[in-house]
Amino acid sequence: MDLSTFLVILTIISVFIFDFTNGFHDSADMIATAIASRSMSVSVAIALVSTFTFLGPLIAGLAVADTIGTFVNISQATPLDSQALVIAALFSAITFNIITWRLGFPSSSSNSLAGGLVGAGLFIVGKNQINWGFSALAHGHIMGVSKVITGLFASPFLGFIIGFIVIKLILFIFKRFTIKIKPFFVASQYFSVAWLGFSHGANDAQNGMAIIGMMLLASHNTHAFTVPLWVVLLCATAITSGTMFGGWNIIKTVGFELFHVKLTTSVANQIGAALVNTLATSIGAPTSTSQVVTSTLLGNGAAENASHVNWMKAGKIVLSWFINVPASIMLGALYSFLLLKIFGVFS
Repeated sequence: MDLSTFLVILTIISVFIFDFTNGFHDSADMIATAIASRSMSVSVAIALVSTFTFLGPLIAGLAVADTIGTFVNISQATPLDSQALVIAALFSAITFNIITWRLGFPSSSSNSLAGGLVGAGLFIVGKNQINWGFSALAHGHIMGVSKVITGLFASPFLGFIIGFIVIKLILFIFKRFTIKIKPFFVASQYFSVAWLGFSHGANDAQNGMAIIGMMLLASHNTHAFTVPLWVVLLCATAITSGTMFGGWNIIKTVGFELFHVKLTTSVANQIGAALVNTLATSIGAPTSTSQVVTSTLLGNGAAENASHVNWMKAGKIVLSWFINVPASIMLGALYSFLLLKIFGVFS
C-alpha cells in the first residue's frame, strides 16, 4: 500500500470518528430539553433523533458540503500537501471536540473544522488560495469563508431571537388553556425533536462529507470536488452512531444548568433551533447545532424570566465559542507542520 492510499483510508476512518464525536456532541444538545422537561424518555428521544439525523443528509442535498469543501483551493498544491491540509483540519476539529466534550461544553464541530481548514490552508497553500469571499460580499453575494462565518456566527444570534419570539407566541396563544393542553405539547414534541434531528443531519453531517470529497480530489481519485453516494451513507451512519451515545455531561449543562426547562420551553427550543438550521441549510451555510440549540434556549429563558437564566454559565459557554475558531486555526497549523514533517520522512 502506497502512502497516498494509506492517507485516504486514514482520512475516511478519521472522518467517521469526527462525525461520531459530532453526533455525540450534538445529540446531547438536541435531546437535553426534552429530557429536562420530563416529557420524553432518554431512549425514545435518542431513537427519534438518530432516525431523522440519518435521513437528513440523504434528503436535503449537499449545499453545505459544497461550501465547506471548496473554500480552500487545493488544486495548485502537490498531492501530499493537499492530503496533509485535509488531515490537519480534521485532526484539529477532532481534538477540540474531545476537549470540550470532556469539559461538558456544547462546542461547535463546524467551527472547529472551518477553523482547522483555515489554519491548515494558511500554513500549507497560503492566504491567496483561500476563498475569503470579501469581493463577492461587496457585490451582494455570500460565498467562501464569508458564507461559513455568516452561518456559524449569525446562527446563534438568530437562534436567540427566534427562541425569544417562539416562546412568547406559545405563551400568548395558549395563555387561557389549562393543564389539559399538556398532551398536545407532549405529542408536538415528537414532531419538534424529529425536525431538529433532521435539520442537524442535513447540515452538520455534510462537514465530514466535504472532507472526504476534498481528500478524494487531493489524491486524484476525482477530477473535481464531488461527494459520492457511499460518502453520504458513511457520514450519515457515523453521525447517527454518535447520536445514539449522546454525552450526559452536555445534557446536564444544557438541560439543567442554564434554565429551568418546562414542556413549553422544550418545544419552543426545538422548533426555534430546527428553523435556524433549516434556513441556513437552504443557502448552503454551515451551522453548529450545539450553538443554535443553546442560544435558542437562552432566548427562551430571556423571554420567560431572564432572572432565572444562569447567565454566568451561559457566559462561559459563549466564551468557549469565541475561543473555538482561533484555537482550531492554531491546531490546524500545528497539525500541518507535524504532518508535513512526518510525510517528509516516509515519502
